[in-house]
Amino acid sequence: MRALVRPPSLAFVDALGQVEGHAPIDLQLALRQHADYAEALGRVGCELVALPSDDDLPDACFVEDTAIVLGECALITRPGAPSRRPEVLAVAAALASHGLTLTMMEAPATLDGGDCLRLGTTIYVGRSARTNDLGVSFLRQMLSGHGITVVSVPLPPEVLHLKCVCARLDDDRVLVAEGALPEDTFGETALVRIPADEAYAANVLAVGGAVLCADGFPRTQETLESAGFRTIPLLTTEARKADGALTCMSILL
Repeated sequence: MRALVRPPSLAFVDALGQVEGHAPIDLQLALRQHADYAEALGRVGCELVALPSDDDLPDACFVEDTAIVLGECALITRPGAPSRRPEVLAVAAALASHGLTLTMMEAPATLDGGDCLRLGTTIYVGRSARTNDLGVSFLRQMLSGHGITVVSVPLPPEVLHLKCVCARLDDDRVLVAEGALPEDTFGETALVRIPADEAYAANVLAVGGAVLCADGFPRTQETLESAGFRTIPLLTTEARKADGALTCMSILL
């Protein structure tokens, strides 16, 4: 498996999502934490595909939002935040260079990859402030005839992306923060629940039998280990200041 990553640039200190009154982003710490993240991906067997940073794009390290990869095909998204739309160019070029067939999302549709969670032949798409109905419809039409069902999931306004409060563990299990989503959101899929006060830690990246998880959330880590996963805790304090988490920083190919 390959993992496409892109380190934070000098502009990361101006990333979206920062809450006034909180400590500013520490760029040097952000770079170290991203390097630790990339190293962890290598440890779980991923071959890294690293894009160069771009000082004109503050949020470009959150590559997940720019593309949805499905086998040998990829949808290049149109991110909901206008300032992020130029990010897709370098990602599209990288995916094309690895032999993927690309489809470019067209205006006025918007879709962020952080709103898309795939379980087997179903993709659940958060209907958020960043992903509109046209974006969901565009993805559904693109996948028509490919045996993949697209299910829209309405999100409350305080949830930026679907995967802010849940994440795929495998095709049969989803990690989810208590009370964040209706119980029947994922149909018959088993829910592995974590406490609401550790909701940030619901965003994990499962690769095989290992799970990259946010450090500092002991009950979530215990829950994951009880579910049979080897956990790799990583500090994500600086990504969190920009509404980022673990799945945000890579695209698995």
